[in-house]
Amino acid sequence: MPPPPPPPPPPSFEEQDDWNKRKTEVRETFLRAWTGYKTRAFPDDELSSVSGGRSNKYNGWGVTVFDSLSTMWIMGLSKEFSEAVTSSQSVPFFETVIRYLGGSLSAYALSGNEDMLKFAQRLGDALLPAFKTPSGLPSYGINVGTGEGEASGATLFSEATSCQLEYKYLAKLTGKKEYYDRVQKVEELFYKADPEDGLFALTYSRTDGSPASKFLTAGSMADSGYEYFLKQWILTGDVQARNQYIKSANGIIKNLIYVTPNRGLMYAGDMENKVVSHRFQHLTCYLPGMLMLGVSVLDLPPEERELHKWAAEGLTYTCYITYRDQKTDLGPEIISMVPGKNWVELVTEWKSKGRRGKPPGLSEPAPEKDRSKRDYTNSDSKYMLRPETVESIFYMWRFTGDVKWRQRGYEIYRAIEEHTRTEFAYASIGDVDDGSRFMDEMQSFFLAETLKYLYLLFDDPKNFNLTTWTFNTEAHPLPVFSWTDAEKKAFNIP
Repeated sequence: MPPPPPPPPPPSFEEQDDWNKRKTEVRETFLRAWTGYKTRAFPDDELSSVSGGRSNKYNGWGVTVFDSLSTMWIMGLSKEFSEAVTSSQSVPFFETVIRYLGGSLSAYALSGNEDMLKFAQRLGDALLPAFKTPSGLPSYGINVGTGEGEASGATLFSEATSCQLEYKYLAKLTGKKEYYDRVQKVEELFYKADPEDGLFALTYSRTDGSPASKFLTAGSMADSGYEYFLKQWILTGDVQARNQYIKSANGIIKNLIYVTPNRGLMYAGDMENKVVSHRFQHLTCYLPGMLMLGVSVLDLPPEERELHKWAAEGLTYTCYITYRDQKTDLGPEIISMVPGKNWVELVTEWKSKGRRGKPPGLSEPAPEKDRSKRDYTNSDSKYMLRPETVESIFYMWRFTGDVKWRQRGYEIYRAIEEHTRTEFAYASIGDVDDGSRFMDEMQSFFLAETLKYLYLLFDDPKNFNLTTWTFNTEAHPLPVFSWTDAEKKAFNIP
């Protein structure tokens, strides 16, 4: 099992008392968002938070309920939790696993509520036919009534690999070998593929498991695939997953991280046919948090550990400062960077010159409200209440103990309160640089992830132990466990 991460320096009583007040503010924001959903949209999926209507993007099974359960428990909202758990269709496999299955398993792990486990097992069984393809890669969607899915076509890397935590924990709880076998077969396919530098293609054929794309990214539609390699190691002590994570993280750092020429902003781009696309997605802002988590639990060689930590610091700062650059202090969905230089090459050059000053990409430039001086343009100016930046800020605080990360997270929280608050709850906005155009939506990840990470950022670190829990990609905590000898034998685990 991985060694425990070093705890951050404990805040003084007076300091934590101040942060408890901010934690309470986040809790009130969650209650307002939840009440808006419950009174206006339950039992449908999500609240249309401007009109007060409702939408059903994720099966129509009340996804906001399942996505909110673990946040309620962590926030101590026992009354709301208790009310929420008493409450022939084609469904998307990936979203259903991370939101519904992950949410119900986490609710069971936190509360011991047997109804949540029973629901998780029924759902796990209903989704298993998704793996009945020639390669074993899951279908995009599965008809839970007939068990029919798409046998051909292509599967996204993130869709194929972001079911490991949920199904392996379900196998642990139930002893059902099929849960483990189906998802491990998928992992073995990717281990066998062994791509250069551990960088996996965006899509793979469901027919034979071969790469169906030459597009490489650490962002959208690939992100949680890399994240789950690391978290399988944390959750179960899977050495093969650990080794793959290290190879892939090094590949991302070597090939995809660049630094802009003027402000020195570090970013992770995309690549196709060895050509880099210098865009940076908000979704990619999970990456520095993942790297920092890896630094905390892995026994990396000193130089490698240093590189991963610097990458985490530089990328998190860019994610944060792109919020502060905007008129609303909220971050855009996608930015196009002034093309920079490869970060590893810059670091190598900096070391050769005596390591004078801060490493490249770690200079932390001031906010820049002048669009012409930012080193990037907003190519998609929406703010969708996304969690990735505050997720990484949370990990930076927990593993460095530097209060500046808490302060930066609170700035983002205040901007959310100022610019996304509607009559009924909270809404995405259409342009972060002018604050205009509410979008009539409040996606469930706002309650599942964004507010949970902010709450934990301001909470006393002793109240949630990252050595005994790890989050799935929807921020639902699952308990760290070890396979027994009997389970290893039954599941053929080496």
